Amino acid sequence: MPRYRDLFRTPEFTPLFLTGSAHVAAQTVAGLGLATLVFRATGSPLLSALALFGPSLAQLIGATTLLSAADRLPPRAALAGIALFFALGTAVLAVPGLPTWAVFGILLAEGLAASLGGGVRHGLLNEILAREDYLLGRSVMNMASGIWQIIGFATGGVLVTLLSPRGTVLVGAGLYLAAALLSRLGLGERPPRAAGRASVAETWRTNRRLLSSPARLRCYLALWVPNGLVVGCESLFVPYAPERAGLLFACGALGMLAGDVAVGRFVPAGLRGRIRFPLQALLAAPFLLFALDPGLPVVLVLVTVSAVGFGASLLHQERLMALVPTELSGHALGLHTSGMLALQGLSASLAGTLAQFTSPRTGMVVLALASLTVTLALARADRRTDGPVLPTEAPSSASRPSVRTGRRRTA
Repeated sequence: MPRYRDLFRTPEFTPLFLTGSAHVAAQTVAGLGLATLVFRATGSPLLSALALFGPSLAQLIGATTLLSAADRLPPRAALAGIALFFALGTAVLAVPGLPTWAVFGILLAEGLAASLGGGVRHGLLNEILAREDYLLGRSVMNMASGIWQIIGFATGGVLVTLLSPRGTVLVGAGLYLAAALLSRLGLGERPPRAAGRASVAETWRTNRRLLSSPARLRCYLALWVPNGLVVGCESLFVPYAPERAGLLFACGALGMLAGDVAVGRFVPAGLRGRIRFPLQALLAAPFLLFALDPGLPVVLVLVTVSAVGFGASLLHQERLMALVPTELSGHALGLHTSGMLALQGLSASLAGTLAQFTSPRTGMVVLALASLTVTLALARADRRTDGPVLPTEAPSSASRPSVRTGRRRTA
């Protein structure tokens, strides 16, 4: 079974890991500073929230326009260029007197770039690691993302107090610049995974191709819908328990970390396919017990146990990669990421609407029931129709990267 230290011995994994960590840290630090700036300028909680989470919704636009470029650009140049774009754009956001409309225009552009960057980064990970190491690699990247979000928000809160919101945004810009340098100096030069010209039409064609397979469509729905609905449940932590929301989020982060470690490190390959959907059902099931209005200690346990189910995403991603040709891996993973973030934003909006007309507890239970229903329906369809991966759908072993060299094997 592969181990964590084996990953960091693989050429290019460490710089890719550090690049992703710097990007997440920059995003959280700059996002918190910008949300504070916008709130102080407008007094609007909605605009402040959109300043922090709005770029996630913009990724839906990127998923339908830009994703064909994820496999048609040299990965090192693309990642360095996108990080540099974020550094410059974030620095502009710190300019005094910048109109609110200009702030959201820049955030829209950054959201579009993020949809492309996610595809390039995850596609490169799929190229660097051997197939048997991919799940562990994504597990490590997911854990790092969660840890750096916690560190970034905590550090951002301190910087807002010690410096200023504007200074905090500039620190975020500096972290994006560090990500650009790590990409440029740490990653090797690789050719694009696919030939041809990137375009909106090609993005639509590839999206249709990826979603035309029932097996791939089920993977995408499993990655988007049940998880997104549970994130909608979590978005109600603040109105549900205003004084304990931070503790609830911390328990969720702890459970997610435990799930990623367990799935990535300890679940044997022969068991992964059988536990994909049962583990995902664990996401929603604990929230159904909120209908009983449990006390705080029980709520903390339920939230922690629920978040362990996010580890099922690693198993669905591994299944998706087994169904996607290598030359489309970046596009396929970018579509997953953009769709996931968009569904999370939409689910949070739905949860807020339900809570507005009923109660936060009711909203959580309704969304959890919907998530569990979708999971069970997908599991049933998977058992009924899923078969072996067709040779034309699976990545060719001749094009898989070598673990030892990180380069493409040749026949």
